[in-house]
Amino acid sequence: MSMSAPESSTNTLQLLLRQVGVICVLIVVAYSGVKAVAEYFSGDSTNAGSVANPLDATEAEGAAVTASIADETEVPDGADIRQAEEEAPQTDPPVTESEASAPRVDGPPTANNPARVYIVGDSDAGTFGPYLQQLLDGTTVATTQLNYKVSSGLARPDFYNWPDQLAAALPVADPDIIVATFGGNDAQGLSAFEEELRFVIGDPVANEAEWSAEYTKRAGDVMDLLLEGGRTVIWVGIPNDDNPDVTARLAIQDRAAKAAAAARPDVTFIDTWARFSGREGNWAEFVIDPRDGEGKDVRAGDGFHLNVNGAEILALDIAQVVRDDLRARGANI
Repeated sequence: MSMSAPESSTNTLQLLLRQVGVICVLIVVAYSGVKAVAEYFSGDSTNAGSVANPLDATEAEGAAVTASIADETEVPDGADIRQAEEEAPQTDPPVTESEASAPRVDGPPTANNPARVYIVGDSDAGTFGPYLQQLLDGTTVATTQLNYKVSSGLARPDFYNWPDQLAAALPVADPDIIVATFGGNDAQGLSAFEEELRFVIGDPVANEAEWSAEYTKRAGDVMDLLLEGGRTVIWVGIPNDDNPDVTARLAIQDRAAKAAAAARPDVTFIDTWARFSGREGNWAEFVIDPRDGEGKDVRAGDGFHLNVNGAEILALDIAQVVRDDLRARGANI
């Protein structure tokens, strides 16, 4: 039986609507699939079994804070001696086990049997250290390693425990000669050998006798550690400061370090204070450069640290002591 015209039109419209509905469903399914794939590869999916998410906001913030603390170069709490740590170059990478275990040969230092020089300390080591390395490398009979930590010293083992660090580093580096400097951050209260900050002695000026005795002991203990095995130890003192109040504290620290060195004949003390003082022993901004006989500005902007000129002049003084020791060991230089 044939359909009438109205029935045929109605059926055609229903068929068309069903086709449109199917197309809409397909579009929705396709969109959902594309979105799921995008989320999967972007790491934003929160469904079980998806790729692990990166750090959430709280963890990322904590990681950033940790990194900031690790890179901190300001003077630790309790110190107010001015620093120019941002000017200090990076330290050399540590000596590896294979380098440290190179066989030694009895006899004088030579190009094939070089003496090992270990330069260690606070940011002052980072200022004169690179030029000292250049000078000693030029002898061809010595190798050098530079290891320093900005804002560190012997006063605040809670911030950086140098005795522990050296006890671990020296057997690996196995040096013959050690150039050490500590003190630029030490004219402050002395903390206990604990991870948490706890001062055992306060300001050096207000507690001079007690402070001097304890610091002399700390410096002496480190010197004894460095001397083990018959090593040569060269202890580099600190300069004064253009601030009289800071200089008063630094002077107590410098005298204590000198006392520790004087009690140990095998320690050579480099008197940086005298080297960079004026004729009457006061703070000096200009010093004669022995390389050309000209007076040059030797101080950094903070009034304490040495600038490039000063650091190189100090390195020349240290290098001469090291060369003397190399010659005493039989080196032909």
